Amino acid sequence: MKIYVSAPNENWILDRIASEWRENRPSFNTNNIHEADVVWFLDSYSWRKFHPVVLNTKKIVASVHHVVPWKFNLQEFMMRDQIVDCYHVPCLQTKNFIKKLTQKPISVVGYWYNPQLWFPADKTQARAKLKITEEKYVVGSFQRDTEGHDLKTPKFEKGPDLFCEYVKGINKDVHVLLGGWRRQYVIGRLEEAKIPYTYKEMAPIDSIREMYAACDLYVVSSRHEGGPQALLEASAMKVPIVSTNVGMAPQILSERCILEHDNKKIYTTHFPTKEDINKCYENVLKYNVETHIEKYVQMFNKVNEKK
Repeated sequence: MKIYVSAPNENWILDRIASEWRENRPSFNTNNIHEADVVWFLDSYSWRKFHPVVLNTKKIVASVHHVVPWKFNLQEFMMRDQIVDCYHVPCLQTKNFIKKLTQKPISVVGYWYNPQLWFPADKTQARAKLKITEEKYVVGSFQRDTEGHDLKTPKFEKGPDLFCEYVKGINKDVHVLLGGWRRQYVIGRLEEAKIPYTYKEMAPIDSIREMYAACDLYVVSSRHEGGPQALLEASAMKVPIVSTNVGMAPQILSERCILEHDNKKIYTTHFPTKEDINKCYENVLKYNVETHIEKYVQMFNKVNEKK
């Protein structure tokens, strides 16, 4: 069985997933779609690049990572549904949304993490490299959360407004560590509240690892997510993390690390204990790419064998 993986080439997480699939299961991979038994579309739009005659001769697996209800394109989904043999989703929330729209099978298989990239690191050394003093309580957030059309409108599905309100309520000497791109909304809110921050835009993986290590707390404040990857990465690095109840949070985090919220604010506060951190670490080990990737192989096998 050969798998052709189609990724968007945006230098973002989907491209890393494609790359790690190829590296970890090269015997199943092909870079020629004509040689493939199964085509795996990691994004929602690259299927349009291929001729329908080619797609109709292949088994198609389409990933739906997360759904933002007010942005969901039903017409696009239904067009693609005609060629799809199986959907892959990382969490139950996404399955529950799309199962009302399709008769195709839906496989829930969570993301993996790469232990060669995400492992515990020294906080003191990381702080020194980032020039952040030990006295600061460092809160991390490494995701894009501002809309690209004007670079000021918040992506409400990512909850940047909830993040800012949460940080303002932390009764410590806070320093916010930002990564990713399109962080203009959060930066504006932090400056307005006179909360100091450091911003590393599109940092390389080694720098992101140092950024995680420097954190006293990582906060996922999203309203809708498929993962996010931060749940796996922070947990694998034994970085304290809290999250709204999105994506894979129930599978990875200690129950006490899941935050309750309404549309205006997060109204529970919990700073992870050593017990919480260890629980998150134990849970995330199940998603080590070296073993968890076999669930993807099983999913592709099942699709390929279906007549």
